[in-house]
Amino acid sequence: MHYLGVDLGGTNIKAALVSENGEIVKEAAAPTNLPRTAQAVCDDIAALCLQLGAGEPVAGIGVGCPGTVCDGVVLYSNNLDWHDFAMADYLQAKTGLPVCLGNDANVAALGETISGAAKGVKNAVMITLGTGVGGGIIIDGKIYEGQNSAGAEMGHVCIVKDGEHCSCGRNGCWEAYASVTALIRQTKEAMKAHPESKMNETPIDEVNGRTAFDAMRAGDAVAKNVCDRYIEYIAE
Repeated sequence: MHYLGVDLGGTNIKAALVSENGEIVKEAAAPTNLPRTAQAVCDDIAALCLQLGAGEPVAGIGVGCPGTVCDGVVLYSNNLDWHDFAMADYLQAKTGLPVCLGNDANVAALGETISGAAKGVKNAVMITLGTGVGGGIIIDGKIYEGQNSAGAEMGHVCIVKDGEHCSCGRNGCWEAYASVTALIRQTKEAMKAHPESKMNETPIDEVNGRTAFDAMRAGDAVAKNVCDRYIEYIAE
């Protein structure tokens, strides 16, 4: 028997067909293409799942979704701009398969304790850096959910009073400084302020999370400052 796993991010949708032992049989991806409706994004998720599972015995689908989720419903996801969306039911109707939905960082942390970097460890904390900042806490081998699966939403702890505006609506959140989205913003700001920087060899609309680090490794001092400051934000 096989299973389908889906990682829904603010930038990309990644899906994989996996064996009972957790081995990836095949995988596929598609851009999230936000802003879009929850239904439109889930139509793409369903298409990936049907593509990967074609002709295979599939027991069900597991989905990691950013935001607060409860009983198959995305209560709120600031990076997706979704509110009270019954995602599990929608995907089940589209695919004909049972769907289990969890916060993306929570299920990522669980995955690491089962077959990844924290295998064999009973207690662990995982931080995910992407479009946002996520957190997952494992205590005695189980996910610490908290209310509405938001017990480990560390990205929305305030680290700078009256700081950068966050997509959640507050100011100064860790996510507004330590996400890859924030790193891209910081990189672009440094590029505009320092036209001599090697980072400007990359067109401004093609800047990504690697741009500053690549330039730093090439000896660019401005890029090193961007990377050092970003690492300090993570360390906060």
